Amino acid sequence: MTRIALAALIAFGLAAAAEATTINVAYSEDFAEKLEDDYGLREGTRLSEEIIEDLERELNDRGLEAERIDITILDAKPNRPTMEQVSGRPGLDPFRSVSIGGMSLTGTITHMGGEVSEVEYKWFENDIRQSVGVSTWWDANRVSRRFARKVAEDLAGE
Repeated sequence: MTRIALAALIAFGLAAAAEATTINVAYSEDFAEKLEDDYGLREGTRLSEEIIEDLERELNDRGLEAERIDITILDAKPNRPTMEQVSGRPGLDPFRSVSIGGMSLTGTITHMGGEVSEVEYKWFENDIRQSVGVSTWWDANRVSRRFARKVAEDLAGE
């Protein structure tokens, strides 16, 4: 078997491992209310998709899998106004208005053997001068990546 074919088989096996993991993202009651009243519902979908992508990437990269991962977004704050916020408040500028962002997550991991562990991660920028991100959810996306690494470390027993 050639090296390329072997690498393709290994890559396929790793992708299949992460695909076997069911990942669910939900919102706390308070955050769901923020989405509905302020940020816009589609922002919750954007954050959920980012969390799932980050988790899948970490699991694939490490060849890990779990039976199920259930995540709850407890709170999230954007670095820039969301489209809903800009449309509702004419004084906000989608490019020049900047704020301190971040996110708080909690979750449970159901390992393949049935063991359940809890994981949480919370980080919010505390210095407006550090809010240099170019996207709406810059700091929240950073939290998502760190959270995914923490989940992978838990699964790997690190």
